[in-house]
Amino acid sequence: MEAVASSAEQPTNRRWVMFSLACGASWFLYLHRYTWGIIRVQLRDEYNFSNTTLGNIENCFNFTYTAGQIPSGILADLFGSFMLLGVIILAWSLILPLFGLTGNVYGLGALRMLFGASQSGGYPHLAKITRNWLPLSSRTTCQGIIASFFGRFGGAMSLIIMATLLMGVCGLSWRWALVVMAAAGVLFAIIFFLFFRNTPEEDPQVNAAELDLIREVGEGKEFDGSSGAVLKFGQAIQNRSMAVFIFQQFLNAGADFIYLSLMASYFIDRGFDYVAVGFLASLPLFGGAIGGLVGGVLNDLLIKWTGSRRWSRTAVGFTGKFIAAGMMLVAINQENGYMTAGCFFVVKFFTDWSQPTVWGTCTDMGGRCSASVFSIINTAGGIGGITMLLFAGPFLDYFTTETIIDGASKLVTDYNPLFMVIAGMYVLSALSWFFIDCTNRLDKPGSAVEEYIEHLEDLSSGSED
Repeated sequence: MEAVASSAEQPTNRRWVMFSLACGASWFLYLHRYTWGIIRVQLRDEYNFSNTTLGNIENCFNFTYTAGQIPSGILADLFGSFMLLGVIILAWSLILPLFGLTGNVYGLGALRMLFGASQSGGYPHLAKITRNWLPLSSRTTCQGIIASFFGRFGGAMSLIIMATLLMGVCGLSWRWALVVMAAAGVLFAIIFFLFFRNTPEEDPQVNAAELDLIREVGEGKEFDGSSGAVLKFGQAIQNRSMAVFIFQQFLNAGADFIYLSLMASYFIDRGFDYVAVGFLASLPLFGGAIGGLVGGVLNDLLIKWTGSRRWSRTAVGFTGKFIAAGMMLVAINQENGYMTAGCFFVVKFFTDWSQPTVWGTCTDMGGRCSASVFSIINTAGGIGGITMLLFAGPFLDYFTTETIIDGASKLVTDYNPLFMVIAGMYVLSALSWFFIDCTNRLDKPGSAVEEYIEHLEDLSSGSED
């Protein structure tokens, strides 16, 4: 479809429909994923699983989630997201309530693997949607809203809906609470199938004026294709900025596992009931939601004010992680549980205000291979999560002691040494941003991926080498 808009034509607003669907997909992704914080506690209490056993079960999710990133990114770049994203939303929603059917370690591990595989394509597809449907000038702000605000907001609401509302107020068992949350996901998957389209060019309800607006025609920007480009890992790792970017995300996502895995356990072990835990454990995620929104806006404003995309992204990435490290040390020194939760809110606010910077850097460096670049970065994050879970279970067990409380023997875990390790990871992540140049495009003319793409185009047109 070629955009030739008349001067009087008003743009249609289909991009906001796609933006809303992307926000919803991100919300449900985290809503369902963060139920593990409550499931983990229930499994520990019902079956007496150790931290190491629970960590191994959780890592089954991370293995398949990580393994699925690059294939998902390639599929998104080649075929778009219409059918693929809708199918995986439906799949993970149907898998979710199955966690209540078994207490067998191997059965739980298998379910976690299926759940991870189904969720692995979520953000590569959403990164592709933002590139196809949103103008470059406001893209990072919108990415912050999708990834950080709605993603973290979904994670925060997961604990409130499941623990505080469904279990605490409504009195449902944790198993029936999962059924209710899964049903909502199935309904959203149906809505996604009905309204989503891959690109503006494929949507007959998009007029020429809106297409010009999305592609920013007349502002010196060119859209270089929305599908058919694939970036290979071997080609990407040769780029120094990309190599450091991978290391940064290993640290960033590796540290993030504590908010999914440990917050509910941490506050329950401090003596709070489920009604309070749903609120306290969700506070860091609300901080992340707000921080991601602020970070996305800050990215776009700094780029506009300074004219430097590279150093604007570096400034946001560095300051967020560095301040988060300092606040983590403040948080673990609080005696009052509510004050601790408030400090964790601030920690997550600053660590997640760099999340839109990660998304923006993926689309900056990836160009028409943006989903592939995002999948590589998310793979690095998944490996970080796997590594930290393998480390954290035995580490927490080492700092767990048997104590007599009110005449009864109870295992008490000291979480602070692990939180200090996380603070150190934030510092290294912050420093990494000085070595990441987001303007170093991986699909620029003359690059290996460009030559590879041109070769594929020659083959498809029937020309000879």
